[in-house]
Amino acid sequence: MSDRAAGGTPAPAGEDAVLADHPVAARVLASDVVYDGRVWDVRRERFAIDGYEAERDFVDHTGAVAVLAMDDDGRVLLIRQYRHPVRMAELELPAGLLDVAAEPALAAAQRELAEEVDLVASRWDLLCEFMVSPGGSDEMIRVYLARGLSDAPEVFARTEEEAGIERIWTELDAAVDAVLARRAQNSILAIAVLTARLERDRGWSGLGDPNAPWMRHPANRGAGAGD
Repeated sequence: MSDRAAGGTPAPAGEDAVLADHPVAARVLASDVVYDGRVWDVRRERFAIDGYEAERDFVDHTGAVAVLAMDDDGRVLLIRQYRHPVRMAELELPAGLLDVAAEPALAAAQRELAEEVDLVASRWDLLCEFMVSPGGSDEMIRVYLARGLSDAPEVFARTEEEAGIERIWTELDAAVDAVLARRAQNSILAIAVLTARLERDRGWSGLGDPNAPWMRHPANRGAGAGD
């Protein structure tokens, strides 16, 4: 069991810190966009850490938000949407990129819920957040639990892949079963419904403030340390 973070940084004190990611301030020597993509870029960085230098390419991502919407009967809303890289119309949650300048994450989630499934919610909680593929991307996802649902005042016109979105209301336990049986393999959906099942069984005691600072997001790393 390690008592130090990577890069020689002392681990935070306390028993809980043992099972926690530790931020590391590696010294970035060079940082360049080597592929300017339609949605996101590929960045190449050279950095120094623990007495050596290394160079890595990674997807420079805007980050994203997703919403697990739950109605008064405890059902959750899934969507089915075509994703070309995997050639599947897969089960997902309403979600979207953080690609609007200066838009808070919660506002982005509220916008996506309205735009993708024509719903608004009166109660929002932070359900979970995670790094999608930290070995090759800096993408961060924050998932909200939305309750107190009602129809959005405006119905949005959806185009391209979103034009064929199918809405599916299901029991939370049925969604969990679909994940465990490997019928539904979208990572955001899987993490969200499994977390929601645990939270429900624990009386929702672990839900977070929907406006909590998101210090792990790449855009905020210079603003402070920790979460």
